[in-house]
Amino acid sequence: MVDITAAQAAYRDELVEAGLLIPTGVDGLYGRSGVFEDVVERFDALVTRWGGQDGAEVMRFPPALNRQYFEESEYLKSFPHLAGTIHSFGGDEKAHRSLLRRLEEGQDWTEDQVATDVVMTPAACYPVYPTIARRGPLPGEGKLIDVFSYCFRHEPSIDPARMQLFRMREYIRIGTPDQVVEFRELWLERGREMMGSLEVPLDVDVANDPFFGRAGAMLSNSQREQKLKFELLIPITSREKPTACLSFNYHQDHFGHLWDIHTADDGVAHTACVGFGMERVALALFRHHGFDTAQWPASVRKVLWG
Repeated sequence: MVDITAAQAAYRDELVEAGLLIPTGVDGLYGRSGVFEDVVERFDALVTRWGGQDGAEVMRFPPALNRQYFEESEYLKSFPHLAGTIHSFGGDEKAHRSLLRRLEEGQDWTEDQVATDVVMTPAACYPVYPTIARRGPLPGEGKLIDVFSYCFRHEPSIDPARMQLFRMREYIRIGTPDQVVEFRELWLERGREMMGSLEVPLDVDVANDPFFGRAGAMLSNSQREQKLKFELLIPITSREKPTACLSFNYHQDHFGHLWDIHTADDGVAHTACVGFGMERVALALFRHHGFDTAQWPASVRKVLWG
């Protein structure tokens, strides 16, 4: 039986030794080399070639989200264990002296930290829904949004494919149920073909999000039974436990209800998204084609570099 943890640590160490990842002393938090970034940028351009002709509105947000939006999103109901909040010092001069003393003595110095008005963005799509909601009813054709952001999830891991800070590119479809389902089916087909052009082993399977607690288990089962989430899986650290590199999600009317987004005929909008894990795709390419991009198969280099 394969020791998956050992395999994850081994691949991480290989990436660090090759200079592709730069360790920071915290599991899941890495710098990236120029070669690594070049692969990410080439893949990002490939995504645009496949989806850029669909007329999506481009939005780019920082990796921080309005805390009010975050609270209204109900993220904390399902994923409290993954959330990252941003705090700052809120004390007086006496508290500052105490902070410095505790810091010098190696004690906990965070007692006077208070929550700010921003939190870490958990998924690239989260700023999009309140933005669209503020505009009023959707046009008849609905909306298609192209978004890209760094995201944070508090799940420290030695698995290099499970980073705490990572980039996510998404296309988000907002509209009627028919419009949204058609979009997801289109990208299920496109995703297979696009990733197949990169000559990596892949599979697409029904999946579920990591909902929290006992109630989360029921949500996970329901999500699978309704086939609301699919993932494109590529072996990175092991074939026994392949990694989700693309996800295809149908949220039904969840975000439409939360944000009061309506279609042109005053129905509650449905939403779906296709998400691309940028670091994960790069890690998959390094795993299957080697660390020297100049030695990658000519056919793959043609797809990415032209």
